[in-house]
Amino acid sequence: QVQLVESGGALVQPGGSLRLSCAASGIIFSWKTLGWYRQAPGKQRELVARISSGGSTNYADSVKGRFTISRDNAKNTVYLQMNSLKPDDTAVYYCNTNQNSRDYWGQGTQVTVSS
Repeated sequence: QVQLVESGGALVQPGGSLRLSCAASGIIFSWKTLGWYRQAPGKQRELVARISSGGSTNYADSVKGRFTISRDNAKNTVYLQMNSLKPDDTAVYYCNTNQNSRDYWGQGTQVTVSS
């Protein structure tokens, strides 16, 4: 059974930093592409960053240069380091992977950027 559990969301001031974590189970983690998505109120869920099994990464234009996705295969965990946070980054952040042509999501973690 695939499980993704996010953590690390919080209330942070503009310009601040956060690191999100997503612990995965039920998959051969090192083989998987993992992604971070976010959904703000009234908006569609959007891709933030993705990391392949080989470590290749891609980012949404809105977060390039500010966010970094990484993975620790020994811990079955993917991270999202978020720097220079802006109010527009406020959203619920979700971890995602795919197995057997099915998408799996975590429960989400709330990030609020506000003064």
